[in-house]
Amino acid sequence: MARPALRALVLAAGRGERLRPLTLEIPKPLLPVAGRPLAAWTLERLAAAGCEVAALNLHHLGAAIRAALGERFGGMSLAYSEEPELLGTGGALPPLAELLTAARAVAVVNGDSLCRWPLDRMLRAHRATGAAATLLVHRSADPQPYGGGVAIEGGRIVALRRGGLAWETARARRVFAGAAVLDPEILARLPPGRSDIVAALYEPLLAAGATVGVVETSRPWFDLGTPARYLEAALAWGLAGLPERGARIVAGAEVDATARLRRAVVETGARVAAGARLVESLVLPGAAIGSGARLARAIVGPRVAIGASEAFESCLLTVDGDGVRRAVPLTE
Repeated sequence: MARPALRALVLAAGRGERLRPLTLEIPKPLLPVAGRPLAAWTLERLAAAGCEVAALNLHHLGAAIRAALGERFGGMSLAYSEEPELLGTGGALPPLAELLTAARAVAVVNGDSLCRWPLDRMLRAHRATGAAATLLVHRSADPQPYGGGVAIEGGRIVALRRGGLAWETARARRVFAGAAVLDPEILARLPPGRSDIVAALYEPLLAAGATVGVVETSRPWFDLGTPARYLEAALAWGLAGLPERGARIVAGAEVDATARLRRAVVETGARVAAGARLVESLVLPGAAIGSGARLARAIVGPRVAIGASEAFESCLLTVDGDGVRRAVPLTE
C-alpha cells in the first residue's frame, strides 16, 4: 500500500498566557477570525495540500478544541494527542510518531499563527532539495521582535538563534513563519518527554551537516501571541477585500442600522445597539455593545456588556468567573 504524501501536526496545546484573560475561556486555536476558529484556517490549507490526517496536541481547554473541530475537516481525518503535562514543540511529536511516519512528509504548523500557508510550494522545495527539514520564513517581517530571526546562507539555514559566527556572518536573517515540512525519519532523533524542536531537532541536524532548507513567503502572516497581535490579525483577515473604511458583520451578528463601524469586525452572536461607534475593534460572540457606546482599537470578549454611551480605547475587555468586567491594555 502506497504511503500517503502528507500528514501533519498542528501545535495546539499552549496555555495562551500572553493572551489572558481572554484565553482562560477560549483556547488560542478557537479564537474567532472572520467567522471561523483560528485553527480552521490552517486545517483548510492542510486539506487543500492533500494532507490525509492532521493531528492536534491538546492541553489547555483541549476538550473544547476537540468538540469544536470534530473528527474530520474538509475530507481530512483529525486525530488528537492529549498532553496532561505540556511536552513542548519537540516533545509533541514522539507520541504521534507511528501516525506521522506512515507518510512521505510531515508538516508541523504553529496553531497560534495565521497564514495562507504555501504548503504545496514547501512540499515541492522539500522534495527537490532533499533537505531533512524545510522551514517557512517571512521575507519582510522584522526579525528583532523574534529573537533576531534565523540566519540564511545559500538558500539554507545556517543558524537558528542569535550568536555564533554563522549567525553573525550570514547574508540574510528571516523570521520563522510557523510552518515546517520534515522527513519522517528524523522524528526518531527526538527524545521522549518535553523538548523544544529547535534545540532537540533542528540544531542537532545542522551540527550533523544535514540540510535545513527554507521557503520564503511574502504572504500576510500573523503570530497571534498577544492581544494587540490578535486584533491586528483578526482585522486584517476579516477586512480583506473590503474598502479601506469598511467593516465586516459576520452572519449571525446583530448590528443596528444606525451604528457606525469603521475597520471593525463583529462576530457571530454579538450585538451592537443603535448609535454605537466602533473603530478598529473586534467584537466576539456573546458580547453586547450598548447604544451610543464608543470603542477604538478594542477587543470585546464573550459575555461582555458595554453600557450605553460608555467609551473604551486600546484595551481588551473580558468578564471573569464572578461576572466582573475587566479592561486590560493591549500589549504587543
